[in-house]
Amino acid sequence: CRRSNPQHPNTTTMSLPPFRVCITGAAGQIAYSLLPHICLGRTFGEDRPIILHLLDIDRAQQALNGVKMELEDCGFDLLQEVVVTSDANVAFKGIDVCIMLGAFPRGPGMERKDLLAKNCAIFKAQGRLLDEVASKNVKVVVVGNPANTNCWVAQQSAPSIPKENFTALTRLDANRAQSQIAMRLRVSPSAVQGCTIWGNHSSTQYPSVNHAVVKQAGGEKKVVDLVQDAAWLHGGYITTVQQRGAAIINARKLSSAMSAAKAISDHMQDFVLGSGGRVVSMAVPSDGSYGVEKGLIYSFPVVCAGGKYTIVPGLAIDSFSDKMMKETMKELQEERDAAKAFLFGEMGQIARSKL
Repeated sequence: CRRSNPQHPNTTTMSLPPFRVCITGAAGQIAYSLLPHICLGRTFGEDRPIILHLLDIDRAQQALNGVKMELEDCGFDLLQEVVVTSDANVAFKGIDVCIMLGAFPRGPGMERKDLLAKNCAIFKAQGRLLDEVASKNVKVVVVGNPANTNCWVAQQSAPSIPKENFTALTRLDANRAQSQIAMRLRVSPSAVQGCTIWGNHSSTQYPSVNHAVVKQAGGEKKVVDLVQDAAWLHGGYITTVQQRGAAIINARKLSSAMSAAKAISDHMQDFVLGSGGRVVSMAVPSDGSYGVEKGLIYSFPVVCAGGKYTIVPGLAIDSFSDKMMKETMKELQEERDAAKAFLFGEMGQIARSKL
């Protein structure tokens, strides 16, 4: 627990051992926005000391050392040490959490198969190193795109780490979905619960409110009953959430770093500390629920407790939802099959035909 020290009222005593938290791509804007969440205790708890392992490429080391100086200047009580490195062996050594922001970006004119090949090489190497030097209970969230498939590659490359410890971020999409409903109904975002992202973190994702509710003083009501606009819920609402990242880039000329950082913090807080019974969205290895191929990294509604998550069972799926869920699963299967060919060095006709 976190307690005040009576002799030094501005300090705290902390009984928990520190978490070693690695962030890849740590010199970027998402990491810069994420670090205060972690160091203030918003992500892993106000009683959890933190040792940061910040990893980025050689040419980013000067900037990363500047980030380290800023962290020192902030005087975060929870922050015990900052390791800055371009060596993944050093960055992954003994870590309890790995937040994988770094990925090869898609450049102008780059074909999808080339992007997959670049990222397969990165996440295969990093998965192997996690397997060799990280804690065997390390919890991983992949953010770098294509996040679901990059997560699958890292998972496949780390056979001694539990498969369920590998997750990909769809909480940003879920937070966007929740906020769109809150703005529509003029309620606080926290009053809206159960908005679900199904499938891939891509333009095929399916944001659904079929099982979402608004919690108010007089009880809870279904979102679909309050909105009373099926055309919007099946049309403009979905496309707004699907295309929100592109809209922000178009407006800012930069990606959505602030909201992504908040979503990563939300994701890891729920994963590590529990979601308190709330249903949240995480991309996790499918167990076959809802007809999703077993093993795919697919976003489901989950409940988190005790450092684990459980896919919410038995939700009714209507025909529209079934169609949308299968479309995003198909895209994930195609990405996975192409990644598998690169991962195992088998560039066969199947992989080529899907790209």
